[in-house]
Amino acid sequence: MKNYFISHKHPIAAILFLIIAGGIFAYSKMQISLFPEITFPKIKIIADAGLQPVDKMMVTVTKPLENAVKQVPSLHMVRSSTSKGSCEISAFMDWNADIDLSQQRIESKINQIRNQLPPEVQITVEKMNPSILPVMGYTIESHTKSPIELKMLANYTIKPFLSQVDGVSEVRVIGGKTKEYWLQLDANKMSTLSVTPDMVSNVLSQTNFIKSNGYLSDYKFLYLTVTDATVHSVDDLKKIIIRNDGKRITRLQDIGAVDIKEAIEYTKINANGREGILIAIIKQPNANLTDMSLAMEKKVQQLTLPAGVTIRPYYIQSDFVQDAVRSVTDSLWIGLLLAIVVAIIFLRSLKASATILVTIPITLCLTLLVLYAIGYTFNIMTLGALAAATGLIIDDAIVVVEQIHRTHEEHPDESTVTLLQEAVRYLFPAMLGSSISTIVIFLPFVLMTGVAGAYFKVLTNTMIITLVCSFFVTWIGLPVIYLLFSRKDTPVKVHAVRQRGWVSFFIHRPVISFVMVICLGLLIYLILPKLETGFLPEMDEGSIVLDYSSPPGTSLEETDKMLREAEKLIMAVPEVQAYSRRTGTQMGFFITEPNTGDYLIQLKKQRDRSTNEVISDIRQRIESTQPALRIDFGQVVGDMLGDLMTSVQPIEIKIFGDNPQRIAKRVAEQVSKIHGTADVFNGIVIAGPSVSIVPDYSRMAQFGITPANLQMQLQNALEGNVIGSIPEKEQLSAVRMIYPRSRSITDLQQLEIFSPDGRLHPISSLATVRLNAGDAEIQRQNLQTMGVVTARLENSDLGTVMNEIRKIKVPPGYHVEYGGAYADQQQSFNELLIILITASLLVFIVILFLFRDFKIALLIIILAVLGISGSYLALYLTNTPLNVGSYTGLIMIVGIIGENAIFTFLQFKDSLCKHHVDEAIIYSISTRLRPKLMTALGAIIALMPLALGIGAGAQLHQPLAIAVIGGFIVALPLLLIVLPSMLRILYKDKNPFPVIDAIL
Repeated sequence: MKNYFISHKHPIAAILFLIIAGGIFAYSKMQISLFPEITFPKIKIIADAGLQPVDKMMVTVTKPLENAVKQVPSLHMVRSSTSKGSCEISAFMDWNADIDLSQQRIESKINQIRNQLPPEVQITVEKMNPSILPVMGYTIESHTKSPIELKMLANYTIKPFLSQVDGVSEVRVIGGKTKEYWLQLDANKMSTLSVTPDMVSNVLSQTNFIKSNGYLSDYKFLYLTVTDATVHSVDDLKKIIIRNDGKRITRLQDIGAVDIKEAIEYTKINANGREGILIAIIKQPNANLTDMSLAMEKKVQQLTLPAGVTIRPYYIQSDFVQDAVRSVTDSLWIGLLLAIVVAIIFLRSLKASATILVTIPITLCLTLLVLYAIGYTFNIMTLGALAAATGLIIDDAIVVVEQIHRTHEEHPDESTVTLLQEAVRYLFPAMLGSSISTIVIFLPFVLMTGVAGAYFKVLTNTMIITLVCSFFVTWIGLPVIYLLFSRKDTPVKVHAVRQRGWVSFFIHRPVISFVMVICLGLLIYLILPKLETGFLPEMDEGSIVLDYSSPPGTSLEETDKMLREAEKLIMAVPEVQAYSRRTGTQMGFFITEPNTGDYLIQLKKQRDRSTNEVISDIRQRIESTQPALRIDFGQVVGDMLGDLMTSVQPIEIKIFGDNPQRIAKRVAEQVSKIHGTADVFNGIVIAGPSVSIVPDYSRMAQFGITPANLQMQLQNALEGNVIGSIPEKEQLSAVRMIYPRSRSITDLQQLEIFSPDGRLHPISSLATVRLNAGDAEIQRQNLQTMGVVTARLENSDLGTVMNEIRKIKVPPGYHVEYGGAYADQQQSFNELLIILITASLLVFIVILFLFRDFKIALLIIILAVLGISGSYLALYLTNTPLNVGSYTGLIMIVGIIGENAIFTFLQFKDSLCKHHVDEAIIYSISTRLRPKLMTALGAIIALMPLALGIGAGAQLHQPLAIAVIGGFIVALPLLLIVLPSMLRILYKDKNPFPVIDAIL
């Protein structure tokens, strides 16, 4: 490679220019999202079978479906929840399974047993991924339009208009009222005229239709003939003839009233205290969230609405995503600039500093180009990886520039080209070894599974790509950049390496180093048990999800009354900006009863308290004034991830045995007394009370009444029966036959039933009316019944709370399993421990290959592992939990210390051929002092914005940054004091020897 850089200066410069252009192009084209697009291995099956009792539902629907799902390959676990008339089954597949194929297999297995299921059961199968949840939400309110008119406006004007935006998968309309035509029958008039409900239903079905009669050919034309007997208006309905006995024609208007009414729906939608309609925007899986949101905002502004109708946003996920991405990006650039300032201060050379200033953006541009080529997006994992790797990028550039600069200082009379070539040749083996040692620490992350593995693999893959790009740019591009700034050889002052006396002091007193090693080992031993622990790092999202339920059987009106009182408390919190409420329905894919629902609360951006502090305040207010409400708080993204995993709540205690619900009550009581727990729930969900009507078959047979006819007339008295529809514009409005009366248990007991001859008979003579208490939902896992106790954390960490919970004992015959974030944490920590050990061994092997000296390799890896003590200490002092993010920082430290030790040892071996051992050590440490301080301070300052956690995205990487900074601080004494002391012990009896050519 003699004179390679001077002979290839212009081609390499052209390539570097293309890299910059390509990086800018990739930057402009890469999509922006909150998290990487990950397919979660969860498939949910919801079966609706009317209002069957829980025990019958379990036998006829849940168990057959569970057995069918169990046969699907790659199934990890199946969980089910069975309630009155419905069941919800979650199939958790292996993370490496093809989720689309698994869904098809599940649907195929369900179709095979379809004949064994009740004929009326409706089954829906959905993949659970982030794209099924709304990314934007709008409220539609009006003081002049009725709920029916407002819903029609939403469905037939707003929804089609907003659906035109690129990237929109679905525009979901929630709330409002559906238009229906009600036939309110007068039972007395019907009895007088001998008209029965069956007659009305049959006449409607034989009248309200349109059918083809066939084609008619006449001369040159072919005509399609149709019989159009459709009903188009209320007047048409009223004039339908029900009966003609030759004496009198009985029309529909003779036996009841025909009116336009609102459909009976057990849902309520509230936005900022007013009833309205919610418009939820669902994006396509691969759509660019930011672009879609901007296009949607422009589309909404173009929307022309009638006077008195307003549309307002209540949730825009892209705002949070942009804030999170911006916070990480800002941290990256601020850290980068501060680190370059450090380099300028240390090098005191404009040319050297300018070289670093140009090299780092080129490295980032090349990285962006590769990320774009492999389909990665801008998200807080990829950006966080770039920010975390900034210190390592700076390290690579500083080492080479400092070596060139120092060689120039030591030999000012020689030309830049000669010195540059010599400096790069001398450093190349150490550059290669150090780069490999930092890259190999991320390779074992392929062993990581679960949601943490899915997300952090993206982070580690990005770091590997960044480090590889940094190596090639630093090795090939940096010398050319240095040459481009060296138009002519300028005189350089001679700066001989100053011998540091303190190095001699420490190497002649190795006991100090041994004491340091023992102290650092004790730090690891003592601090580790005291560290708070968690699972994934948390973010302050500025939005809250509040799930609630009123007591079982509470009417929709009474639930709404309780919630309106709670809303006054919510709006009294100064940080709350807006909210929306759903009752009888929820965000996501769930079974929802009329007494349950959720709030989405948006907080102000400028506020003094964190989201968790606001949650604690709202929780205390609601619990003290509305004790009947069961509430559960979370943040939107965290709640979304929980829905996609096994449990929304971080604490989940699963109890198996004969009567697990009884034990669950006791366990929940004990959990609620543990400090740090909140929203404790015993998992027992009672469906509302029911009324059973048991037919007396013999009595009914006397009057010619069948059970099906009895049920139909009972439904007429309550919800009514849909007996037809009327086409209107783009919709079909249902025609509902119903009795106009108040609906209470007393009314039901006094109901009269028609016999086929038109006479009325009291229901008490035909059937028995019974009032039943509500049945509890049945929870099962892998075909075994269980009780589930859940809780959230408040002012404590997951590890501390779970240590207390694990002390709770259950009676003999029962056993407990822990799920939720704790189970994921334990799995991830076990995998990360294996990754840490594997990474350390890989670094050891790299050093062993490089120097072929077992003792040196062992020494360096021991020092690298001891560097973890600094990470532990930093986490402990800052009250930062040990979680997947900070654990990743621990693993990084091993490679970073190994990388720096390689350069020091190479310098030592080179000096050893000219000097005595002591002199060689002093010279090598003195020589490497400036680059070590530059890289350490540069990396610490580069990571400082992330460590401060300013912004939601930065908070996610705060634990990692703190762990790495702590490791860097401890790395300095390890590399500057302990390493030279140990080298003197190992080499004090050896004579000087030449550098092994094989190393190079």
